[in-house]
Amino acid sequence: MAIQKTRDRWVDRLVQWRREAGSLPPEGADPAPTQTFGMDRRIKKKRWTPKRIAWMSAAGLFFAAVIYNFLFGDHSSRLNVDSERITISTVEKGPFQEFIPVNGTVLPLKTFFLDAVEGGKVETIFVEAGNVVNQGDPILKLSNAYLQLDAMNREAQLFDQMNNLRNTRLAMEQNRLNLSTQLVELEYQVQRQKRTYERKAELAKRELISREEYEKEKDEYEYLCRRKDLMIETQKQDSLLRQVQVEKLEAAVKHMQTNLDMVKQNVENLVVKAPISGQLTSLNAEIGQSKSPRESIGQIDVLEGFKVRAQIDEHYITRIHPGLAGEFDLAGKSYRLVTRKVYPEVRQGSFEVDLEFNGAEPKDIRRGQTLQVRLELGDLSEAVLLPRGGFYQKTGGNWVFILDKAGEVATKRQIRLGRQNPQVFEVLEGLEPGERVITSSYDNFGDIDKLILRK
Repeated sequence: MAIQKTRDRWVDRLVQWRREAGSLPPEGADPAPTQTFGMDRRIKKKRWTPKRIAWMSAAGLFFAAVIYNFLFGDHSSRLNVDSERITISTVEKGPFQEFIPVNGTVLPLKTFFLDAVEGGKVETIFVEAGNVVNQGDPILKLSNAYLQLDAMNREAQLFDQMNNLRNTRLAMEQNRLNLSTQLVELEYQVQRQKRTYERKAELAKRELISREEYEKEKDEYEYLCRRKDLMIETQKQDSLLRQVQVEKLEAAVKHMQTNLDMVKQNVENLVVKAPISGQLTSLNAEIGQSKSPRESIGQIDVLEGFKVRAQIDEHYITRIHPGLAGEFDLAGKSYRLVTRKVYPEVRQGSFEVDLEFNGAEPKDIRRGQTLQVRLELGDLSEAVLLPRGGFYQKTGGNWVFILDKAGEVATKRQIRLGRQNPQVFEVLEGLEPGERVITSSYDNFGDIDKLILRK
């Protein structure tokens, strides 16, 4: 449209020049008739007059300028911007420290949780939350009638089993004595029969007694010897069987005693005691309240120091490891931290890290206090730095508007950013120290290529 208007304006100006030179009739006049008088002859006009040459030259220059502007001119879109509504930052070179801000909660170094080993009803509370307790101090007492009755029944069963063991041992001893008595009596009979048999054998050699009488005494002696051997074997086997029975009874008694000890221990666990000295920071119990087995009823904090537990976005999970340094400010002073433990489990897009104090702890720090920690992710190094700003949300760090030396025009330029911290970006390509960049939001600029700054 602008080119058409310019061309029409030049055509009107050329027509005006020709009318002034007389080569065209005045505007609105009829063309003059051609007359011939006598010997008058028609004079042929020159085709390339100086005016016509000038006119054609001017038209050629005009069209050349139009074509040049169309092919090589600056066709970039422009937008006028009020310089007071934008933020201009200068690119600098300096020390760069990559860190991320994280929120940390102050916790004691060691915490012991109190659980109800056995369920029951809260009968007595000895210590209120907030008090300092020593190891072994009773905190509360639970009542459990079923557990106490079970302990009594197991104790009675143990006594019965112990009586059975004693009776078995007594019977074993009596049987052993009876067998021993029978064996002694049998040995006595064998000894007497042996003497009789030997006398009869001597008389039989001399043929002083009959053969039948001799064999009778011999059979009686051999019979008593076999009975003796059988009695010895019986005594041995009975002793072994009785010993096995006693061992089984002893094992049963021992097992029942162990069970009884466990039940008694559970009865004793109805009195919840402090496992370690410290401060009873919480106690979730009221008189008459029922507690289930393994239910948490409170916790004790060891008053020897504090740590900071921070929540970190899962984006940094591969870069966080023990030994990273951190820093926070409190009451006008800076304090150093170091990561000691990284919890790998990710919950709701974040994971946890424990940091301990590297040096002195703040005096007035309290459990549950929130701290703003600057967690360092790398070593200090020199880099080209660009201040952070709203431009990053629009460009993703791929391009920015750079001001010229006069500070009147800002042109779009491709760049590449690297690491970052809450204050600056690390510039890898596209910017040099000393250049000025618009770092405020680009939301109102659209797809404009150049910004014209107005004061």
